[in-house]
Parts: sequence; structure tokens; C-alpha cells
Amino acid sequence: MAIFDKGATTQDILQYHLRVGPGDVADYVLLPGDPGRVALIAEHLDDPREVADHREYRTVTGSYRGIPVSATSTGIGCPSAAIAVEELCNVGVSHFIRVGSSAAFVEGIHKGDILINTASMRCDGASAMYVDDGFPAVADHFLVRGLIDAAADLAPGRGFATHVGINVSSDAFYAETPEWVERMIGQRIMNVEMESSAIFTIAHLRQVKAAMVCAVSYNFTAPAEIDYEGVNEPLVAGWHNAIDVALEGIRRYEATKRTE
Repeated sequence: MAIFDKGATTQDILQYHLRVGPGDVADYVLLPGDPGRVALIAEHLDDPREVADHREYRTVTGSYRGIPVSATSTGIGCPSAAIAVEELCNVGVSHFIRVGSSAAFVEGIHKGDILINTASMRCDGASAMYVDDGFPAVADHFLVRGLIDAAADLAPGRGFATHVGINVSSDAFYAETPEWVERMIGQRIMNVEMESSAIFTIAHLRQVKAAMVCAVSYNFTAPAEIDYEGVNEPLVAGWHNAIDVALEGIRRYEATKRTE
């Protein structure tokens, strides 16, 4: 009995979910969760063009200072992010930077601050389909270095603070109880989001590079400041800063990647 092999039959063709094909996307892809934020990224690119818009996946391609760059939304959570990374790898993408929002656990981190993560604690189900329980989800050192350096250069003029540390990726937004948050704080986890553990894991398995830079949406240690009613000015500014950190990080990485 012949069994369909997804991995063997989806290379270098129009992709089932993203609806992108070879040549549609650049080597570098920024990965926001929200399809609406792809348009925000496009504002930072030269000559952006929409490539595809299907389900939660919207893709644009343009350039930054002469470097081709694309952006593809992943939707919410590791399962949809895993599909995005797999299908982008299928059409030749080699570098991913998640650009999103994240909630902090550490006192003194404020809404709109920039977070750069070196690794992710895997509290998701998708990455467990790929690797053993003890497998670490780690960002690429060289991409992370580019993000940190870019943030250090941009911060004085923008007035944002940058924090570097380990995050956790959680599948269940409303299961993040006070007890669970206290466990994360006890393990010195800096922040939580919902996609990076799958992105980092699959990038490693596909032998490509991945990193992440996020804007702080709120801090669990300051519940009085949490606002679910709408997007506010510090967070929007944080998104723009995170996008610029990612793009400047790519430029720096391009200049130094020969040292890898």
C-alpha cells in the first residue's frame, strides 16, 4: 500500500496553505502572527507587493536597503506557525525572524519594550510531534547577535528598553493561570508568546536559521496596566521598533554571515 509522503511531494511547488511558490518569497522572512501586521511591515520595505492572502497566511515581498525581505503571517499558535515555516522552507526560505507581541514576567519590563529571546521553553504540542521532550528550542546565535546589536543602536534615538532572555511558548492563552505564571517566574523565564518554540525547532531540523524579537504587550506582574480593550500607542510603537530591529538585524547579519 502506497502512503502519501507530505515532505517528499511538497518541495518547490505552489504551497497548499500559504499559496506561495518558488521565487515568490525572499531568503529572509519576517513572521508576525497577525495578518494585519504584514501591512505594517510592508510600510518599512521598499517596493512591497502582496504575493498571497489565504486563510491566516498573508505574504508580501519587498526589500530593505537592497536586501530582499518578505513577511508572512503565521496566525496564532505553534500549529499554524509550523505550517508556515515548513511551507516557506519548501520554497527556499533560509532565514526567519518572528516579529510579534509577548507578555513579560519580569518586574521592570514595560509595555512597548523590546524582547529578544535566545531560546524557548517548549510548552506546545506541535513541536512535540517533531522532537523528544528534552529537545531545546534555540534561536540562531548569529541572527540573535544581529538583533541585539541593532537594538543597541536604535534604542537611544527611540527611547525603548531592550531585554534578552529565555521565553516560553504556550498553546493555551487562557490556561496561563497565576499558578502557572508563578512557576515560570520561579524558573526565571522572561516572557511568554505562542509560536517561537515550533519556529526554532523546525528551523533547526530543516537546517535554516531562526530568531525572534517582540514588543511587550503587558506584564503579568502589573495586572492593573493590562488592557484587552484595544491596541494602544506604546504597543504600536513597540511593533514598529521590533520591525526596525529585525530589518537592521538582517542588514548586520548579511554583512557578517561569512563568519558563521
